[in-house]
Amino acid sequence: MILRLVRDLAQYERAPQAVVASEEDFLRHGFGPRPRFSVLIAEEDGQVAGFALWFFTFSTWLGKPGVYLEDLFVRPELRGRGVGKAMMIELARIAVREGCGRFEWSVLDWNQPSIDFYRSLGARLMEEWVVCRLEGDALRSLAERERRVD
Repeated sequence: MILRLVRDLAQYERAPQAVVASEEDFLRHGFGPRPRFSVLIAEEDGQVAGFALWFFTFSTWLGKPGVYLEDLFVRPELRGRGVGKAMMIELARIAVREGCGRFEWSVLDWNQPSIDFYRSLGARLMEEWVVCRLEGDALRSLAERERRVD
């Protein structure tokens, strides 16, 4: 079910070919002995309406854990019914209950409906921060470099 929702999200975000995850990946990393993420599944009238996949981070500046929302998705035909808002409220409650100092996520700069939604919840866009990413060959290349002290 999670993989189907992730694929639906990727379709919405104009990158369906980017999903290479498998059901086994989600089972191993979310439900194994050391879960790397948690997930909320929303239902509306007995059908799956969407999901929020999240995990804990840690802020060195605050000295507290945080919640990072990796993905939030509500099926298009079920938007506008408060499903996304309910998941965001639940995540905020988890963050407060766990003593977190932050609840963070990223949004694509072209996704104005989501930006407007997040702002309506009181979120501030951190425009001075730029997301950096290493993956694939670049990640492996860095991992294989010898350590040197310069």
